[in-house]
Amino acid sequence: MNEQERRLGELERELTLLSRHFLASRGSRIGQTLDRSAYVLLTRLETSEPLSLKELAHTFQVDVSTINRQVSAMLKNGLVERIPDPDGGIARKFRPTGLGLERLRADRAVGIEGAARLVDATGWTPEATQTFLTLLVQLNGGIAQLEGLSWPDARHVDGEVEKG
Repeated sequence: MNEQERRLGELERELTLLSRHFLASRGSRIGQTLDRSAYVLLTRLETSEPLSLKELAHTFQVDVSTINRQVSAMLKNGLVERIPDPDGGIARKFRPTGLGLERLRADRAVGIEGAARLVDATGWTPEATQTFLTLLVQLNGGIAQLEGLSWPDARHVDGEVEKG
């Protein structure tokens, strides 16, 4: 095994552990009201213009029927609303409601507490945490580019957009 293969093997292992530890740090979703799919969909819709079912399915690389089931449940619970295409297209688009954004922010606060526990456990300085964040943003951007996906390059903090 050469040096690059060793490094990539370690990277794969560490990413696997990171996903496990991060999900575990969030606990059993106590205090959270959204299921995982609603959380992820609202996070995407929060950062962009309204999207159609087809656009959401492409973004998440799932069947339209899967997204339709998830969005239907969100509609029923008042988390998203269906609107005409602002650009005049035929397909209906979806955007978060005030309730959806409120519940997303509340659940995100629980997730941030979990992230804080992980960072505290590392003993990292704010600079080390920022370096790690910068590298994760680059990694996620590279993955999105590789998969031909587009995610807005905006970070939302308490409802305000910061360019990252």
